[in-house]
Amino acid sequence: MILRRPRIGRPGLLGMIASQLRRRRSRALALGAGTVVAATSFTLLTTAVTTSQAQTVGVVQHNVRSAYDVLVRPQGSETQVEKDRDLVQANFLSGIYGGITLGQYRAIGKLAGVQVAAPVANVGTIMVHNDFHIDVSRFLKSSAQSQVLRVRTTVSTGLQSVPGSDEYLYLTRAPLKQVHEVGGLDFWHELLGQKTGTSTYYVCWYYNSDKSELLIDGYGKPLKPIDLPEDLREWSPFNPDVDARLTCQSGSGQGYVDVPVSYPVLLSAIDPDQENRLVGLDHATVAGRALREGDKPAWLRPPDESPYNRVPVVLSSRALTSGRLEGSVEQLDVPDPGTLAKNLGGVHAHTFLNGLRGTPVGKVGADLDQGFPSTGQSFVDGDGPYIDTDEYWTTGPVRYTATGSVLHPVVRPAQSRETWRTIINQQFVTDVPEENKGTQFRTVTPHSATFDCGGMSSICINRDSGRLPAPVLDVVGRYDPDRLPGFSALSAVPMETYRPPSVVGADAATRSALHDAPLQPDRNLGGYLGAPPTLLTTLDALTTLTKSRHTPDLQDKAPISSIRIRVAGVTGVDAVSRARVSAVAGEIHRAYPDLQVDITIGSSPAPQNVALPGGLTVREDWTAKGVALRILKAADRKSEILFVLVLVVCALFLSQAALASVRSRRTEIGTLRCLGWSGSEVMRLIVGELAVVGALSGAVGTVLAYVLGAAPGMSDAAVRAALVLPVALLLTVVAGLLPAWKATRLGPLDAVNPPVTGTGRASPVRSVRALAWRNLTRTPGRTALGAAGIALGVAAFTVLLALTLGFRGQVAGSLLGNAVVAQARSVDYVSVALSLLLGAAGAVDVLVLSQRERAADLAVLRATGWSDRELARLSLYEGALLGLLGGIAGAVVGLATVLPLGAGLLGGRLPALTGAALLATAAGVLLVCGALTVPIRALSRIAPVQVLAEE
Repeated sequence: MILRRPRIGRPGLLGMIASQLRRRRSRALALGAGTVVAATSFTLLTTAVTTSQAQTVGVVQHNVRSAYDVLVRPQGSETQVEKDRDLVQANFLSGIYGGITLGQYRAIGKLAGVQVAAPVANVGTIMVHNDFHIDVSRFLKSSAQSQVLRVRTTVSTGLQSVPGSDEYLYLTRAPLKQVHEVGGLDFWHELLGQKTGTSTYYVCWYYNSDKSELLIDGYGKPLKPIDLPEDLREWSPFNPDVDARLTCQSGSGQGYVDVPVSYPVLLSAIDPDQENRLVGLDHATVAGRALREGDKPAWLRPPDESPYNRVPVVLSSRALTSGRLEGSVEQLDVPDPGTLAKNLGGVHAHTFLNGLRGTPVGKVGADLDQGFPSTGQSFVDGDGPYIDTDEYWTTGPVRYTATGSVLHPVVRPAQSRETWRTIINQQFVTDVPEENKGTQFRTVTPHSATFDCGGMSSICINRDSGRLPAPVLDVVGRYDPDRLPGFSALSAVPMETYRPPSVVGADAATRSALHDAPLQPDRNLGGYLGAPPTLLTTLDALTTLTKSRHTPDLQDKAPISSIRIRVAGVTGVDAVSRARVSAVAGEIHRAYPDLQVDITIGSSPAPQNVALPGGLTVREDWTAKGVALRILKAADRKSEILFVLVLVVCALFLSQAALASVRSRRTEIGTLRCLGWSGSEVMRLIVGELAVVGALSGAVGTVLAYVLGAAPGMSDAAVRAALVLPVALLLTVVAGLLPAWKATRLGPLDAVNPPVTGTGRASPVRSVRALAWRNLTRTPGRTALGAAGIALGVAAFTVLLALTLGFRGQVAGSLLGNAVVAQARSVDYVSVALSLLLGAAGAVDVLVLSQRERAADLAVLRATGWSDRELARLSLYEGALLGLLGGIAGAVVGLATVLPLGAGLLGGRLPALTGAALLATAAGVLLVCGALTVPIRALSRIAPVQVLAEE
């Protein structure tokens, strides 16, 4: 018989393709399912990559602009920790007092590209004095003609509690009169009805103004109440008894204790115009007016008084230091009420009052900021709050040591009492805040006012020659820092001119100690947190302030502490904006190489753990420089690697599925070659079948991709889903080229005759597991093909996880980086999960075809007496071993693939990645075993005779 080669044109080929797909529906469906998985996964994974990058860029661009782009500080102001970690210290401004000249500031402001140059010149901490009223009415005896209450006070802050002074209330039903007999003193007192000499003295004077209990002065004359301060040179300013006060009132139903309180406020000079352009300070005014560009000191010569400079200032409407005053109230036992007034008004009032026994009757308490001068109080009427400019103090920065990632502030010696002694008369400052007895982290340096400044001249004489008299501060307005325009918290830079740094408990114990509240600055000048400037004046007032000090210092020549610069034309961290900022920063550095210049554009708060004494750990927001640029670079790099990885994974998956499909048709292809089909015709047939399967699978994948793409919130779900069809068609055809070409290389007889594997010395198989292993080793090609699917999935899973963890490691640690990580987390998880499912699907596809290819082997075993259960165990063992081999190989390949990527992707993460790869291997084994149950049950329904007959 002569076989003629059939003439097959396009219709015949198409018909053959349709016939093959109908006859081999299960094979076509398996290949189609794999194609759907691959095309959909490719689309979703690339969508995830693009979406993640777009969202990252969006978050960065939306939050990148901060209050200023460049920070200029004096030389030596950058600490070693800042250098090592590329940070800006959160509380940096509190330790800088001068270092930049006015000439340098003006020159910097004129540089090309500088839009705003806002200076801050810290002058020093000045005391604002006021009375803190504590209502004790509910503890009074309504029937008593006169009575005395004692309030034992304690001041508590976030980190410590220190004892305060004892405060007293003397309440009498008799009227109190206002007297002026004693040197112009103006108090409410009760007259005793007796006189010494020609002067009337009264209740409360001795206890409040002279606790010395001396009966005669240095000239041997009797002491009388006079308008001179008590000599406190031998007292300690930290002695609570110095600040003890006796409040005298007339009445019966109401009573309060006046506690004198001092609020340390940092006085700083600014340029009002530049500050308004930077943060809009004038919009925060709540009383009076804002500072103006033309505000300057005024030289005044009041009648019968020494002349002075009056300096315009604005004061915060609230205290920026925190603390609470607690008091234990005692009802004092008075031995003889009839002599109470005499004893309180006598020379020995101090000993008498302090020696009285008391009965506790209750407690009182209030936040200290309630005593800060309100916006309605005046500083010029002489009977309310006042600001003392005779003394001010400067503080040094906090220094740190580092242990790993934890910072330890260096504790300094206890504060010396000499810190509070004035140069003028060697007396101590009164009403020193109790917190200054606490732990010290900063040096505190006092600065006394000039001494020889009498007469009508504006210049001092004698030892203070050439200096200026202490000025008087004129509070022209009050401002509320909370009304200032806000900037994104993710890109915040230190704004210590108006807000203290953010410090919270880093562990449960610290949060409990802080009562779940942030740690705030207190009134301890040497404390850990320095309070931001609360009192602002203009640069024109600097000379009047700095030259009114007895001892000249750096502030006389270089008073500016820092300059915050906004650069013109900056819109984000794009290349043009970065170039403009870099140009301005470079120009400043070239002009003044001795200044510290930090580029803060694209910065973000970076929480640092700080271990404080007492076992407390707080988290403080320092500023990490260049965060936004690092995030964008890392996102670009991650996207590029992921895109290539996804493309390789999907292409290898489809190649594997197509190769398995062609391998299962070995006999069929051989028959066609025997019938005269050429290699090119066989190739067109195989590629044609794959194209039809790809097109149909792409249509199904389009719907599936749209549904899945919308679920995680990925962008452009419809557009991305529409790409599934062409992607499926292209990937299927391209992936099938190599297996189709290999099929054409088979000779007709090679394809028809099944391959016979030579065997060596036979060895008995004694268990189902051993037989499963023997089957895998007997057909290494098929085993390798099946294991490749799991290996592919696990390798892709490992690499994707490494990239995700590496990306987070590169950008996390700052608030902006953490926000990007949190926002992209769901997309990253989708990518990792899809990669594992893709690999498992490939393995299942290969194993299903392999099971069908081995149907005759299983039929022989069943015919020789194997039960369905034993056959199922055999198949599951083979699948488990195959999955285990592929998973381990995939884990090794995945880790090896990550190594060349660099950038520290494995740094510190190798155990986590290895564990995740092993878990992915276990998951792959379970997926394979679960999927094998379907063909096992299908084959169990086929009679062995039918299968063997087909063979």
